[in-house]
Amino acid sequence: MTAPPRARLLAGLLLAVLAWLVIYPIALVLLEGLRDPSGWTLRYVRLFLERPTEWRALWGSLWISVVSVILAALIGIPLAFLLARYDLPGGRVLGGLVALPAVLPPLVGVVAFLFLYGETGFVSLLVQRLLGLTEPPWRLQGAGAILLVHAYSMYVYFYLFVRAALFSLDGSLYEAAASLGAGRWRTLRRVVLPQLYPALGGAALLTFMTALASFSAPYIFGGGFRVMPTQIVSTRLNGDDRLAMVETISLTLLALAALWLFRGAGNVDLAGGGRKGAGPERIRVRSRALRVVVAGLGWGLAGLLLLPHLTLLLVSLVPLGTWTTEPLPPIYTLQNYVTLIQDPVRARPLLNSLWLAAVATAAAVAIALGGAILSASRRVRGGRLIETLLALPWAVPGTVFAIALATAFSVHAPWVGRVVLVGTLWILPLAYLIRNLPITSRAILAGIRGLDPSLDEAAAALGAGRGRTLRRITLPLLRPALLAGASLAFVTALGDFVTSIMLYTYDTRPISLEILSSLRQSDVGVAAAYGVVLMVISGAVFALGADRGGSG
Repeated sequence: MTAPPRARLLAGLLLAVLAWLVIYPIALVLLEGLRDPSGWTLRYVRLFLERPTEWRALWGSLWISVVSVILAALIGIPLAFLLARYDLPGGRVLGGLVALPAVLPPLVGVVAFLFLYGETGFVSLLVQRLLGLTEPPWRLQGAGAILLVHAYSMYVYFYLFVRAALFSLDGSLYEAAASLGAGRWRTLRRVVLPQLYPALGGAALLTFMTALASFSAPYIFGGGFRVMPTQIVSTRLNGDDRLAMVETISLTLLALAALWLFRGAGNVDLAGGGRKGAGPERIRVRSRALRVVVAGLGWGLAGLLLLPHLTLLLVSLVPLGTWTTEPLPPIYTLQNYVTLIQDPVRARPLLNSLWLAAVATAAAVAIALGGAILSASRRVRGGRLIETLLALPWAVPGTVFAIALATAFSVHAPWVGRVVLVGTLWILPLAYLIRNLPITSRAILAGIRGLDPSLDEAAAALGAGRGRTLRRITLPLLRPALLAGASLAFVTALGDFVTSIMLYTYDTRPISLEILSSLRQSDVGVAAAYGVVLMVISGAVFALGADRGGSG
């Protein structure tokens, strides 16, 4: 059965819009990198290939991403097994606390690490005071500092994926293995791990792509160590736009190669759809002493992981110029938060971030909903292509898309689909919208595929049109998926740094740029206060999405 003309028209229109927003800017970057005012040239490609700094930056991005995956797995997988398989005192609360690093936007997490472990941070000053040192005991710079931040912020992917997969396992698998005489280690190796491969692959892919696109940690802690995202920004700031485009192409090719190598790895059902019976019971530690030790280790680790959050809160109470070489700030005040409210210059970035994120999220949800409905319909041609275009921005690092959008929308040529948006208030919402399409579309598409097709048939049999079926049946059932995608998209846009730093104007500067500006002015209290506000809003949005979505 073929789709009605209206559906075919909508699918064609959506394909054209997605191609214009996603494919067209990247294609322009490719073309601009291969030509100059005199015509087509490979000069900039040769320049890229001849410079050792370019190869070092590309290699740095690759090995940093690989090691980040290893470190995140070493932390996240044991935590998932500990909290999913063992019955610990306060295990439910502990499981939520361990996932809290996901609430910290990238730049805020980096700033928290700076206050905690930096040369003038709490831990450094404490060690310096205890050992009587005249110089800081370490410098939080280079690849080691980047990996420390990545391991802290990205282990959450392995923890959440593996924990969800463990909860979704059928308890009869463990019973069957035990009845056949398999011990715990053999059951783990021969039964459990094969069931976890999709979750492990999905977490590894997400961690690798996040680390590959990481900009905040290399920008703050990199020092002389360069990765390709920071190299692209540096090259563009130096005015060498076409070389920056060639660098952009190299990073894109590396990201696409990683996606090809990990193809199929992300096909993990986090909802537990594959379970046939009851889930496995948690193992109760019978020895009282061992139970205390295990619980102590779990809570101790959770406390260690919460230190950056607590550090951010503490520093936000420090008045300007009062904390120098003391291990702890001598004076505390709420004035930094009052400043954010009363000072219009300080309040504007927060308001900017809120409306920019809200507009981008609303548009992303609308486009993703239409795309998901059309791609899930087998009668509409091009559904698979729509799904691919919705997911493609996730495969391209944020630096790449920032360069692509700056290239595409800095020229007034409407006859070829180019208008001037750079320097206007619309470029950032557009950038956030494109970056959020994969997040919202995957959540909504998963929700649509979980609906029973007989509901639409029943509505049609009762005389309901497509619009009424969508309004009265489909959308209420999709509420959990819509809220999940919208909350994650909103929080991502709210704390965005890498796209914002390349496309913002003074009037549209978001909160992430104001945090960086406050740090440069040594106003650490205000910078931390911005971070706390961002963290609280992000946590509240996540909680609201989970609560309202779950009730659907």
